[in-house]
Amino acid sequence: MDILYDCWLAYGKDGSMKWTEKYLRKLCILCSGRVIGSAAKELETAYRRLAGKDPERISEPFSGGCFILRINEGLCAGGYRISVSDDSIVVEGGDENGVLYGVFRFLVLASGGYSPESLNITEKPFFSLRMIDQWDNADGSVERGYSGASIFYEKDRPVSDMKRLTDYARLLSSVGINAICINNVNVHKTETYFITEKFLPDIAKIADAFSDYGIKLYLSVNFAAPMEIDGLPTADPLDEGVINWWKCRAENIYIHIPDFGGFLVKADSENRPGPYSYGRDHAEGANMLAAALKPFGGNVIWRCFVYNCHVDWRDRHTDRAMAAYSNFKPLDGKFADNVYLQIKNGPMDFQIREAVSPLFGAMSDTNCLCEFQITQEYTGQQIDLCYLVPMWKECLDFDTYHSGKGSLVSRNVLGAAGVSNVGSDLCWTGDPLAGANLYGYGRLVFDPGLSAEQIAEEWVRAAVTADNEAAGTICRMLLSSREIYESYTSPLGVGWMVTPHYHYGVDVDGYEYSPWGTYHYSDRNGMGADRTKATGTGYTAQYASHNEEMYEDLSTCPEELLLFFHHLPYTYMLKSGKTLIQHIYDSHFEGSEKAEELLLQWRSLKEKLPAEIYSEAENRFEKQLLNSRQWRDVINTYFFRKSGIDDIHGRKIFR
Repeated sequence: MDILYDCWLAYGKDGSMKWTEKYLRKLCILCSGRVIGSAAKELETAYRRLAGKDPERISEPFSGGCFILRINEGLCAGGYRISVSDDSIVVEGGDENGVLYGVFRFLVLASGGYSPESLNITEKPFFSLRMIDQWDNADGSVERGYSGASIFYEKDRPVSDMKRLTDYARLLSSVGINAICINNVNVHKTETYFITEKFLPDIAKIADAFSDYGIKLYLSVNFAAPMEIDGLPTADPLDEGVINWWKCRAENIYIHIPDFGGFLVKADSENRPGPYSYGRDHAEGANMLAAALKPFGGNVIWRCFVYNCHVDWRDRHTDRAMAAYSNFKPLDGKFADNVYLQIKNGPMDFQIREAVSPLFGAMSDTNCLCEFQITQEYTGQQIDLCYLVPMWKECLDFDTYHSGKGSLVSRNVLGAAGVSNVGSDLCWTGDPLAGANLYGYGRLVFDPGLSAEQIAEEWVRAAVTADNEAAGTICRMLLSSREIYESYTSPLGVGWMVTPHYHYGVDVDGYEYSPWGTYHYSDRNGMGADRTKATGTGYTAQYASHNEEMYEDLSTCPEELLLFFHHLPYTYMLKSGKTLIQHIYDSHFEGSEKAEELLLQWRSLKEKLPAEIYSEAENRFEKQLLNSRQWRDVINTYFFRKSGIDDIHGRKIFR
């Protein structure tokens, strides 16, 4: 057993599962199927780690203690019930996936030291589609990957050894993931050919490995593929030749992969091809692909990250935040029933703090998904600690008011897609503590009602330590980490101010005069983007009236988003009694101090943690401290030079 590699499936890591030996020694499996086979294998793996031998398979329940698996058609698809008694542990599922999820749930909680009586659980998935997006490239690189090379590809070919991919499927299935897209949304030349005979036999092997764990495989496709692969003169979605081309491709894919999930598409954004090139809209583009997949039960997932990336910083009325709503709201009701719009949690690009996208709830006649970024592109890159579950909960719990009070985002979407944070590093996520985000994403989209605290505790106890004191300390570190990161980076929702392209480290004006439209508009008097209807870009009008009024009015706009919606003078007085400029100074000094406290807290746990986990994370906490000090000094110096206003506490600011 390697605790770094096993993550939260490190059964028996500290003796916490000893009480389960009585039940795991005899397995009574009253159902069959490939996914049931994976559930049985997982129980066998756990028992071998505990007892050093294989369990016995029996055909009928044994009164002296056994583990029973069965289908219960009274439960919903993916749902499960765990029943613990003196004589047996019974896991029932509404289908094969439900049985597998129940087995994993039992083993993860038992490994975390939870008591037998607390494991009587009945759960069901809230969302029907719970997806992971890999931004992996055929050359073995990973876009926005911070955990090593791709585990899917090397040297422009899919990997042939399925061992690591099978273990990845185990990790994902253990938190209820049921779909995965295995290549980057930015489809390059080599990946364009993934839908051809050159690659399909190898991709089918990957699909097969994930199917064993109830996970359907998707592929990102190039909208211009008919031209690039077969030299068609156009990729116009209304052209009969193009329509027939995609139908033939879809038919061939399903010959190789009968349970293929479908296509993920990034079109007409950041120089990717799409229907706009032919005067068509996104519904026409998506529906053409959907028609090709529909006979086989496939879906099209169409990203709403669509904006003009060549804007002019001089134009204060062009607002990138408005793009998704402007492009897609007029098309509500025009998409086929097997098209899903994938909407980023915020209107910009996965910032540490931004408003919830106004597109949620506005597309009442369209299938929609949330898109979250598990990989920490703008949130520390698996160096700085940043537990993202609280951010995702804020999005899912946000009330859109589109159908009156209680119109939560979670009730207006059918699922979620999370951009993966895994790579070839031994612990999968580079920083072992970043595993909390991968685990947390799966648990949250299975049950959005879970608290960030409960998810953190489950993960810590299963993946790191079941020691109560140490687990409590790590949970508190996780739960404070987002606010700490935010406090020494971008204040009050202004976002960005990062090193261009790389996105780790501070560069206040890195994007300020670029065509990417991510401006903070700092001048000698103040800062922030005016997105109001009264004097700014009019972005606030994209929300339902309740939220429009809240954001439009300075007195009701949440302070953590003030600079996302308003351009304010440095002397503006916050509710805390501080001026805006003083808040900037204070938060950056305090954030750096708290980053140092994280390092000291971690060091206090050295004797209580596995050495491998301790050393991997300690190195990152040391880097985080340096990063926080750089952000502190650069931000404070920049805004002192802009404003000319001193820190009232007289702390060191470089002039």
